[in-house]
Amino acid sequence: MRIVIAPDSFKESLPAAAVARAIAEGVRAVLPDAELEALPLADGGEGTAAALVAASAGHFVATEVTGPRGERLRASYGVLGGGRGAVIEMASASGLALVPPAARDPLETTSYGTGELIRAALDAGLHVIVIAIGGSATVDGGAGLVQALGAVFRRADGSTIAEPMTGARLAEVAGVDVTHLHRGLRDAELRIACDVDNPLLGAHGAAAVFGPQKGATAAQVAQLDAALAAFYDVVEASLGCSVRERPGAGAAGGAGAALLAFLGATLQPGVTLVMDALDLETRLRGATLVITGEGRLDVQTLHGKAPSGVARAARALDVPVVAIGGAIDADAEQALAARFDAIEACVTQPLSLDEALHDAPAALRRAGARVARWLQLAQRLRD
Repeated sequence: MRIVIAPDSFKESLPAAAVARAIAEGVRAVLPDAELEALPLADGGEGTAAALVAASAGHFVATEVTGPRGERLRASYGVLGGGRGAVIEMASASGLALVPPAARDPLETTSYGTGELIRAALDAGLHVIVIAIGGSATVDGGAGLVQALGAVFRRADGSTIAEPMTGARLAEVAGVDVTHLHRGLRDAELRIACDVDNPLLGAHGAAAVFGPQKGATAAQVAQLDAALAAFYDVVEASLGCSVRERPGAGAAGGAGAALLAFLGATLQPGVTLVMDALDLETRLRGATLVITGEGRLDVQTLHGKAPSGVARAARALDVPVVAIGGAIDADAEQALAARFDAIEACVTQPLSLDEALHDAPAALRRAGARVARWLQLAQRLRD
């Protein structure tokens, strides 16, 4: 019996490797003779760089950048094995986890540090760059990111905005100058590893969908959506492009739009990129079961998230797939049941969020054990 354990991270709780390890420990307690293969995944958010660097036997390079609230911090970019390119996680420099919950305000956060990481990779001579844009703390339309790479934004009076761009500063922009973008971008190949397909604006856009997750109130969501619209009116007129309706433009608070419009990047589902790098299809062949999961199983799980990608790959090979979630959205259970053979929640009793996050390793072990017992039951029924 061979079981592949291929989860994503449990956001703000455990990285994917720790999730896979805890599930495996639970399965092993019930099925000590099973062959278990842990395969931590990512979908364009946290853990993407670690997955790709590990798959290519690469390494990380640390540098100092501007954090989401303008503070200086250490962040790293990955160098793929053989110097074939770089992989950058927006979460490393501009991530939500870097901002204490009480201080989260997407009007005041910036993606500038992510641009500094890209600049560092270009300065190191790395011109094939994968940018994983999940997990950001920002709704600045990616303006901070491209500003760090040399884009200049001017107010109506002609003055330059010198401070790192934030969601609140978008409304000040009346002019865009891209003549001083980093020279390395001319020969660079930039790939966006993205886990969502949201457009930039409106009910499914960057501010409305992701703003509340980053601390925005209802009034701030409306303010940010209007600021993004005004900013991209200027950008699209200046650059002669239209990106606001492109799938993924709304990802990472609009950073997807900036990477498309300013840098000519190509967008690729992050989970597909990671699964290809790890050769997931080959590793699933002949498996008895695959276990995947993420912190919350809901409708978004079905749209570009790692568990959904694993389910598609497993179904193509006729391998049963179980998804474990820290929580399961009751309104999405029917849709989830159509994608996975079974779903299982870690939390089985009333807990506060802090308690659930603290108890995550033990809860995952218990969930892994429950899945293993299902497998034992299926074998008995078959026999």
